[in-house]
Amino acid sequence: MSIEIEQNIKELSTVQQQGNGLRTEHMVLNMGPQHPSTHGVLRLELELEGEIIKKVIPHIGYLHRCFEKHAEAMSYPQVVPYTDRMDYLASMYNEFGYAVAVEKLLGIQVPERVDYIRVIMGELQRIASHLVALGTYGMDIGAFTPFLYCFRDREKILNLFEITCGARLLYNYIWVGGLSHDIHPDFIRLTKEFITYFRPNIKELNDLLTNNKIFIDRTANVGILPKETAINFGISGPNLRASGFKWDLRKDDTYSVYNKFDFDIPIGEGLMGTVGDCWDRYYVRILEMEQSLRIIEQAIDQIPEGDVASAIPKRIKPPVGQVYSRVENPRGELGYFIMSNGGTNPFRVKVKGPSFVHLGVMNELCKGYMVADIIAILGSIDIVLGEVDR
Repeated sequence: MSIEIEQNIKELSTVQQQGNGLRTEHMVLNMGPQHPSTHGVLRLELELEGEIIKKVIPHIGYLHRCFEKHAEAMSYPQVVPYTDRMDYLASMYNEFGYAVAVEKLLGIQVPERVDYIRVIMGELQRIASHLVALGTYGMDIGAFTPFLYCFRDREKILNLFEITCGARLLYNYIWVGGLSHDIHPDFIRLTKEFITYFRPNIKELNDLLTNNKIFIDRTANVGILPKETAINFGISGPNLRASGFKWDLRKDDTYSVYNKFDFDIPIGEGLMGTVGDCWDRYYVRILEMEQSLRIIEQAIDQIPEGDVASAIPKRIKPPVGQVYSRVENPRGELGYFIMSNGGTNPFRVKVKGPSFVHLGVMNELCKGYMVADIIAILGSIDIVLGEVDR
């Protein structure tokens, strides 16, 4: 914790009391739920002493989707479109995680071509999700141009999804046992063209935002999340790695065919000497996009032939039992717990979503900082309210 923040906390404890028992400058302020920089319908209840944050209480539930109860009334294949609607910026990966969990429950092995296509789609989705996170984060801080550049590049990925399954946001493409259909004949060529186009644009984003002095002043040494605190709060994904802990399910608890690819796991290094601040959480996502390009290139070069629908069961009816399966989605660990009673519908489905977990650390991140820092801190943890309120 920096000296400035420690001083702010000391000042809070020494504020003079008035005769009516209220602290001077003490105020409760609501931010949201309709606030452009809360990234969705989230209300933050702020307890302030002047402009110094004493406490932050997130109030959720404005976007409740009832996913887990819906799943009990649907057959296993019918659940897939509902997974799309949780984290709607990472829909392809939501499907990926659900399919892996049900296949584990069924004890079936999908064709290798299916695994390769899933990884390609998943990493394209990771880049698209990070582009939204980075573009909107720049706008939170006051930079509008990076938002336009990020959404311009994201459109290229959405075009690839559209020629694959006809949809740009909610896909219903990754099915239990396989895929709804094979990739388009031009998909590999277009994906290679995207990689060639996009790689130099990462440097362009660095020039615009990453090394911008105003951006650094707003994000470096702000919202510091020490590694031990991150682990204790169950933080995962880029937010955990930004705190200096190298943990990625794609390598450390591997699934699908990720063990066949060579890629690095970026971690926070502390631009201004403190690891785990807002700048680190931002920059880890920049570095992850380059690693996703590496994975996609390798997967395209190695993709085998095969029938993507050959392992899809005609009727999905798992034996009585339960399973927990987790994948590394763009925001962190996405886990599915599924309980089967031997029927065609899941008896129970429970989801561990990274956005919900990460929102729980907001109070810890914000205490002692200024009101203006709340937006920088909230944007840096990259939440999606559809998943929080699933």
